[in-house]
Order: sequence, then C-alpha cells, then structure tokens
Amino acid sequence: MSTTLYGIKNCDTVRAARRWLEEHSIDFAFQDVRDTPLNAEQLTSWLDQLGLDAVVNKRSTTWKQLPAEQRDSLNPSSAVPLLLEHPTLMKRPLLDTGSTLHLGFKAADYQALFAQHTL
Repeated sequence: MSTTLYGIKNCDTVRAARRWLEEHSIDFAFQDVRDTPLNAEQLTSWLDQLGLDAVVNKRSTTWKQLPAEQRDSLNPSSAVPLLLEHPTLMKRPLLDTGSTLHLGFKAADYQALFAQHTL
C-alpha cells in the first residue's frame, strides 16, 4: 500500500498528521502542494470522491480573499483551476492510502483507519 499525505509543510494540522504517522512507523510520502503542485486529474478525482464542500476550505484566508462572484459561482469544474492556482484552498491534510481518501487529522481517526488496513 502506498500512502501519501498532501498538505502544506507549515500547517499545524499537517505537522500533527506527519508526526502521528512517523510515531506509528507508517511508511508515507509527503507532498507539499505549494512545492509540488497537484494536477487536474488528481483534483477532479478528489472532488468526485469527496465532494466540493469537503475539498474546498471555505474558512481559509485565501477563500475570503477571492472575489464574491468567484466564490458564489464555485462548482466542481471551476474548482479545479481555482485549486491549481490557489493550493491553500484545499482542506488539509488529505491522506491517500491507495484505497481510501481521508481529509483532516484526528489521531483517533488515523488509528481506526490504519487498524482497518492492518499495518
């Protein structure tokens, strides 16, 4: 199983998730979405699987700085180029275990997720 954690290295929640994975000896790759941008196919897949409201962080500073017409007209197809341009709009961290996508970080959720995958 190939596990990848997507996020931004200076995000406190992403740091907590990385620390948890390391402390539990989970083999994972980390992709900082600012340093290594996502691609449209990935984002489309995430939006299809998780939904627009799950993937786009409407509480972020970046979201609040967008023009109202851009926020009001957001849909799955307009979200992809927006997320490519503004990776900080993505809720984070996003953990891809190869078979499951999980947004956010709570230690209990990760514990349950990885117990399910019998690591």
